[in-house]
Amino acid sequence: MDIKVVGIDLAKNIFQVCVWKQDGTVAWNRKVTRNKLLHTIRQFPETTLIAMEACGTAHHWARQFMTLGHDVILIPAQHVKPLVGNQKNDANDALAICEDAFRPGIHPVPVKSIEQQDIKSLRCVRSRLVEQRTATANQVRCLAAEYGVSFPVGIRNLKHKLPECLEDADNGLSFVLRRLLQGLYDDIVLLDRDIEYLTDEITNLCKVQPRYKALLTIPGFGPIVAATFMSEAGTGEQFHNGRQLSAWCGLVPKQASSGGKQSLRKITKSGNSELRMMLIHGARAVGRFCNKRQDTLCCWFNSLVKRQGKAKAIVALANKIARIGWRILVGNDDFKLSLAFRSA
Repeated sequence: MDIKVVGIDLAKNIFQVCVWKQDGTVAWNRKVTRNKLLHTIRQFPETTLIAMEACGTAHHWARQFMTLGHDVILIPAQHVKPLVGNQKNDANDALAICEDAFRPGIHPVPVKSIEQQDIKSLRCVRSRLVEQRTATANQVRCLAAEYGVSFPVGIRNLKHKLPECLEDADNGLSFVLRRLLQGLYDDIVLLDRDIEYLTDEITNLCKVQPRYKALLTIPGFGPIVAATFMSEAGTGEQFHNGRQLSAWCGLVPKQASSGGKQSLRKITKSGNSELRMMLIHGARAVGRFCNKRQDTLCCWFNSLVKRQGKAKAIVALANKIARIGWRILVGNDDFKLSLAFRSA
């Protein structure tokens, strides 16, 4: 059988496998149970191209198929849906995956190694704990505000002021609320401890990655931003240049051009939302100090703030450091300010 691509629609127990031949015809498109999937894949010749949607369990099966000698491509989910058509079923999904494997302009999701999967898992749990800490802190503020007690902005300020507030007998807090706020304060302390532990684990795992230390030399790239960048972009070799990576992150303007008239709108916000958020947070951290410095980066940022405003300047800087991150990731050099931001 002259196979062009094998498309697999992933599931928990029942998988849909579509075999597409070189002449454009479908050899077969049928369901395969979980315990027979590897046996089915073993029947194909080595180096067979296997395409899957980048969803849950995709990286696990990709690593399994690669150990069997096959080539694997993971298709971003947003590119599969348009080719499914009106009739949504597993057979059409598997066929759409086969078609997407050869569409130009699609950047496949890099298959994560076990180490990258570990970093991703730690990041997911850490993000959930950060959200829980923020929600708990907001609840403390809301409950205390109903009794006429307010706290300064920031988790650190809240942790510092809340014990003092609980000890103050004249601030109007009832006994019931004091006991409730004490429990919430204990929850915040425990969440802080767990977040710090996971941050150390992520840092220790990233230190053995070859380009991690080089990424840390980029302004705005701290341990968490660099870890997110590495675990999501992989080696970066699937992109031809840095602009493709920034477009993959959703940091480029959305186009609405027609008839030779170019119209650029807000950023597309496509791709990985967490990576885009981290890059913008890193750019925001850099922008806080640019008004106090006179290097080429700060001069570039400050002039952009005057022309476009600070919000757009921060997104533009996030786009810039994303491109720089790609260059550092695929190259052998550290960040050099004179090359990234040239003086006017």
